[in-house]
Amino acid sequence: MWIIILIVMAILAANLPWLSERLFLVRDPGEEGKRPWMRFLEWFILYLIMGGIAIALEIRATGGTHAQDWEFYAVTICLFLIFALPGFIYRHDLKHLLDRARR
Repeated sequence: MWIIILIVMAILAANLPWLSERLFLVRDPGEEGKRPWMRFLEWFILYLIMGGIAIALEIRATGGTHAQDWEFYAVTICLFLIFALPGFIYRHDLKHLLDRARR
């Protein structure tokens, strides 16, 4: 059950930077809005936070962590990138089409 909750949390966290105009859902970035580099930085920090949560769940479940090589982290960052795809597509393609259709 915990793994399903972790995956759902990761999908939500990966999409947050593109679905919200606030920085980490707290700070207003100003009149110019969120810059693309802010969104990618927020996405990467959320990746690190989700990794920390996953490590904490692994420690709780098994009493320790398993050693991982660079391949594991390359796969997890790519998976987190794929999780972010719906929010990215919404922000850069679908939102503009929906705004034009409303006018």
